[in-house]
Amino acid sequence: MDMSQYQEIFIEETKEHLQSLNQCLLTLEKDPGDSSVLNEIFRVAHTLKGMSGTMGFKRMSRLTHDMENVLQALRNNEVKVTTKLIDLLFKCLDALENYTTMVAETGSEGIEENLNIIDALSNIIKGKAPQAATAAKPSSFAAAHGTASSASTDDNPPLLALNQYDMNVINKAADLGNNTYQITLKLNKGCVLKSARAFVIFKTLERYSEIIKSDPSVQDIEDEKFDYEFTLIVITKEDESVFQKDLNSISEVDKIIIRQVQAKREAVAAGLKAGSESGDSDGRARDEQAAQQNSDTNQVNSDLSAKKAKTGKTVRVDIERLDLLLNLVSELIIQKTRLEGLEGITKTKDWAETLEYLEKITTNLHDAVMKVRMVPVETVFNRFPRMIRDISKNLGKEVELTMSGEETELDRTVIDEIGDPLIHLLRNSVDHGIEPIETRRSAGKPETGKIALRAYQDGNNVVIEVEDDGAGINTEKVKKKAIEKGLINKDMAANLTQKEIIDFLFKPSFSTADKVTDLSGRGVGLDVVKTKIEMLGGVVEVETALGKGSRFFIRLPLTLAIIQALLVMVGNEKYAIQLSSIHKIMNIAPEEIKLVQNQEVILYRNMVVPIVRLDKVLEVPNENGDQKVLKLVIVKRGDRLTGFVVDKVLGQQEIVQKSLGKFLSGIKVVTSATILGDGNVALILDVNALAH
Repeated sequence: MDMSQYQEIFIEETKEHLQSLNQCLLTLEKDPGDSSVLNEIFRVAHTLKGMSGTMGFKRMSRLTHDMENVLQALRNNEVKVTTKLIDLLFKCLDALENYTTMVAETGSEGIEENLNIIDALSNIIKGKAPQAATAAKPSSFAAAHGTASSASTDDNPPLLALNQYDMNVINKAADLGNNTYQITLKLNKGCVLKSARAFVIFKTLERYSEIIKSDPSVQDIEDEKFDYEFTLIVITKEDESVFQKDLNSISEVDKIIIRQVQAKREAVAAGLKAGSESGDSDGRARDEQAAQQNSDTNQVNSDLSAKKAKTGKTVRVDIERLDLLLNLVSELIIQKTRLEGLEGITKTKDWAETLEYLEKITTNLHDAVMKVRMVPVETVFNRFPRMIRDISKNLGKEVELTMSGEETELDRTVIDEIGDPLIHLLRNSVDHGIEPIETRRSAGKPETGKIALRAYQDGNNVVIEVEDDGAGINTEKVKKKAIEKGLINKDMAANLTQKEIIDFLFKPSFSTADKVTDLSGRGVGLDVVKTKIEMLGGVVEVETALGKGSRFFIRLPLTLAIIQALLVMVGNEKYAIQLSSIHKIMNIAPEEIKLVQNQEVILYRNMVVPIVRLDKVLEVPNENGDQKVLKLVIVKRGDRLTGFVVDKVLGQQEIVQKSLGKFLSGIKVVTSATILGDGNVALILDVNALAH
């Protein structure tokens, strides 16, 4: 069977399971006694083993199988959760992520065996406390109920032996209108991967039923310790025909035998009475343990059912399809704009109403497409707790990361790009910000440093904050480094503001680290953050207090595709400026412009605002000559203002951003282009590059 058709689904689902595994391991490290988290880790490893086995990825399957053995020993209290064990499980996670990356890139899991990890897992199992094997006694309920029978035929297998707790579940299911079936499946004798085929069967059944019993056990089925036949008991709202149809569609399944299991309350009562009269304390202990396991199973099944109900209403869509859909909506908006500007036609009342209705439809369609493309920042944030854990351990520091606003949404194109800048900021906070334990102790601070990662929406922007309670930025040290590098002289340094000093940290190859380490010292970091964020149309701001900590703000647009813009004329050419960057539009007299250190400026609200003449920067011929009044568009970049001199303001318009392509990607003063209603192209100015 060709499994390559399922590869994309396998990759996506595996990534989700690995992310869940990452979060659960972090939680288990903080609370080793949390059995629900341990059960979830076991479930994830169990699922990954089945998925990789089905796809034929034997190395992944082997690693997860050995992981599962260790996790089972943890669940049985045969081994204890230790830092060393958590580290080993994280190594397993890293190995599985590497396998998944190889599958995504090459279609194969590669040749890495990870024998050192497998040996370490085996050593843990070898060193666990031996457990006395106990033979299972037939329950008193089975005898009273008579569900097991030695007499059977090939087409009429006996009902499995059920204890009173199994029957309690069946009775409860019957009360809720559910059916209980015993399903016996016989595989083809030529089936090579029996466990993989069984996994497909299990996944099929779990779509609309809950499996409450298996013979042989699930573990034995996964280990292929069965002879081409196994029996399951399931609870479902569906009838028998659904199972016949779906299971018969699975290849290498030769025969399916389905029997309905009836609820029998009197048998349960008899079983309970027999159990109470037997005086068998061991039996009661086992029954109590079975009851607890059954309760746990019901809780897990309930949680899984709730999760399935939620995820069942979602559909995986390739991002390229969403890009295509957005592009079509963009073209529709362009044509709508062209229709508004058409001349030479009679614009009747009906025409105006139709155009207004078209405007409403395109706006709603655009909003719907954009909402589909929105992704919670949680998808990026989730990778950071593990990173902070590893870095802090490497540096010998105690660091606690708190996150909030993970539900805040950004466009998928923005989400894909903000990971690296945030990694740099967080690494910077741990390495440069948070002090060593001894330093914090002597300063009267808690030994554990705190880093907060927050996200929230602010108008048409999303703000992401990275704050730490560390040492803060030593501006005197930054100033000294800038003088050493020849960026400024001592006289200039004396007049710099704190913000101007901090800006040096964002210069390429600028670092205040005293020595080069794996984390810092090479001057690569904050300049990458600034470049990436500005490329996304955002800005980076910093607040700091020496000895108290620092806070970095990243302000990003919600989307990069369709924006509100101000159209202006420079000479005879049209340009667009993103509306969110505009502070004010005003008229000034030419004599209001002064020259300070060869820079044109104006005084605006007691602030010195630099002036940029766009016709000179863009090399556009100025055909208007001397003007008595100049049109000035004041833009903001963080808390700084810059005035752009333009010839005419045309007005606000919703525009669609189009890429300039790779041949024009080096133009710094222009970010992209748009097609106007008249069919002409207007360039979209890069405020960050033009503003001083």
